Amino acid sequence: MEKAERAYADGKRLQDAGSYEGAVNRYYYAAFHAARALLATRGLDAAKHKGVISLFNREFVKPGIVSKEASKTLTACFAKRSEADYDDFVTISHDEAEAVRVGVRSLIDEVARLVG
Repeated sequence: MEKAERAYADGKRLQDAGSYEGAVNRYYYAAFHAARALLATRGLDAAKHKGVISLFNREFVKPGIVSKEASKTLTACFAKRSEADYDDFVTISHDEAEAVRVGVRSLIDEVARLVG
């Protein structure tokens, strides 16, 4: 969870500086690290990002332990981060970065309550 919080803080600093693509990258990693922290409580991990997302959904969202909104946030952040990092002509707006930030903050807070 410490990595999640650090990545989130990095994202906020980048967003405040107007680097929205960088902010989305860091926000995604904040969500990713939070998901991995929750998976670690069951001794689970995956080698690939999609594997982490799949395990997170299977182990925590499907049984109703974590909200479906958290799943949507993680999946959407992964897609948005991929666009921001790899698509040549994509620009992320302040409003898009802010929407990602809000969703990721909610996901981190939800996972933190479960991790304790």
